[in-house]
Amino acid sequence: MPAEMPADVHPAVRDVVTVKLPADSAYLSVLRTATAGLAARLDFTLDEIEDLRIAVDEACAMLLPQAVPGTDLECQFELTGEAMRIAVSVLTVDGLVPSRETFAWTVLSALAGDVDSTVGADDRVIVMLQKRRGATGAK
Repeated sequence: MPAEMPADVHPAVRDVVTVKLPADSAYLSVLRTATAGLAARLDFTLDEIEDLRIAVDEACAMLLPQAVPGTDLECQFELTGEAMRIAVSVLTVDGLVPSRETFAWTVLSALAGDVDSTVGADDRVIVMLQKRRGATGAK
């Protein structure tokens, strides 16, 4: 089941790109590169692009330790005129969302802007990020 954001949250979706790769940290460089390329397409600044690369990497770092061995990590990017929404998800062994009381969550929130998490079907944990181009607080 793909990691999808609620339909009522994004009325002006321009493009949707989904990347699926093995749930292994060895493949995260592919995801960081895809994130940077898509953010550049939306004319994010270099600092905003780097923030998104790090945020996606951090979201994956939260999810990979609880991934079911041999499964895939899925990342869905929704590109709108002024923002990028990203949903990173993986089937987990326990279905627990990352704690919001950790330093990692604080860093993720600072880098991405809006951050949330949820549990979908079959204990698929989803971390959702949204970064607006030129948003207050962006570097």
